[in-house]
Amino acid sequence: MFLGIDLGTSAVKALLVDDEERVLAEVPAPLELSRPQALWSEQDPDSWWRAADAAVSGLRDRVPQGLAGLRGIGLSGQMHGATLLDRGDRPICPAILWNDGRSQAECEALERAVPDSREITGNLAMPGFTAPKLLWIRRHQPELFARVARVLLPKDYLRLCMTGDHATDLSDASGTLWVDVAKRCWSERMLEGCGLGLEAMPKLYEGPQPTGRLREQVARAWGCERVPVVAGAGDQAAGAIGAGVVEPGSALISLGTSGVYFVAGDAFLPNPERAVHAFCHALPARWHQMSVLLSAASCLSWIAGATGARDEAALLEEIGARDRPSERLLFLPYLSGERTPHNDPRATGVFLGLDHETDRAALGRAVLEGVAFAFADAEEVLLAAGSRIGSVSVIGGGARSALWGRIIASVLGRPLAYRRGGEAGPALGAARLARLAVTGASPGQVCRPLPEDFVAAPDPLLVDAYADRLRRYRALYPALRDHFSTDES
Repeated sequence: MFLGIDLGTSAVKALLVDDEERVLAEVPAPLELSRPQALWSEQDPDSWWRAADAAVSGLRDRVPQGLAGLRGIGLSGQMHGATLLDRGDRPICPAILWNDGRSQAECEALERAVPDSREITGNLAMPGFTAPKLLWIRRHQPELFARVARVLLPKDYLRLCMTGDHATDLSDASGTLWVDVAKRCWSERMLEGCGLGLEAMPKLYEGPQPTGRLREQVARAWGCERVPVVAGAGDQAAGAIGAGVVEPGSALISLGTSGVYFVAGDAFLPNPERAVHAFCHALPARWHQMSVLLSAASCLSWIAGATGARDEAALLEEIGARDRPSERLLFLPYLSGERTPHNDPRATGVFLGLDHETDRAALGRAVLEGVAFAFADAEEVLLAAGSRIGSVSVIGGGARSALWGRIIASVLGRPLAYRRGGEAGPALGAARLARLAVTGASPGQVCRPLPEDFVAAPDPLLVDAYADRLRRYRALYPALRDHFSTDES
């Protein structure tokens, strides 16, 4: 038995699989998000541990024999979050999350302080990354910065609670801006640019390497042995492991709260000027390129709530009953700012083309199309970085909609393979990494593609229409850029 624990933004998910990778049980535990000021996004680190403990305890109650036979645990989690600990390993403030946009000025300051930062990290400094968050704390809350003894990523705070170890994996650490991604090690120059040293960093591991064992009291409470906990991966790399996206050229679209276009490779291929992320993959000698939409399925949740739909599924049914593309209506899906390709945390969501005939279904359809157009932007910059894109799999909560799949496939002009069980994504990937560590099996044996549920093919009737509307969509952000707020927070 292998356990994958995925720390997301809205919930912690615990997934237990057997040696044949059959899912025995899956238990989520919800999390609360705090936005105390404009552009801010925070969570209480201790709420992560309470949720993780509740999720695994739920598994224990459902399948006690499964937990009793547990052999290893893998961790996955939301990337980039700054979890600041004092010398007693206690959080000194709420964790600043991946979708926090307060540190734009600090991004510019970091690139001035380390002029070759893009060459070292392979990435443009963005407010979502961890390093600018520390500079913001240093500038605005120096009394807190003086107390920082250790910085952990979100999933690694769970590891600390589980094992007592300060450790992380290279895929997650790549999103801090403190890693020399080509060399797969911490960069002392990038740390110095933030007023930090190596002593503040956890130990680096490859994804399938064990980092420690469960504490005795945790193992007793969960009804298992003191099994090894492996390094794991950031949520996107873990989702790719779960979907079998490990060979060069294999790709993944994740339709979760955020959206990700992920391409696996065997070389470091950065394109920081267009806000492409070039990170280490969760396996040794593998890298990946990634474009990120800060809002994807969350846009559908928002429009469903804003228009009084019963839920997202009901709105999708309403859109599908009409099933015709928007003719004039365009939507910019920048509800949490924008990352790839514009890197603008102050960008906002926009509807263009409203009239007296616009109703809930039309707004919903425009939202689905707007996210699809954003994925087209994401693909364009990946190709410009030198990525070779072959087969594309789709996972995530938004992956349940065949209608949305047909829209995205028509915009991209390529078929998309929807994977059965893909919604388990990162948690399954974390469990697979634990299996690699415990059994010594090869990635080719363990990290196989999930079975196809269905293939979303481009609709010939939509391809030409969307090509014209994509051109109009791409003209919208440059026309509005100067109208987004420029006030300093």
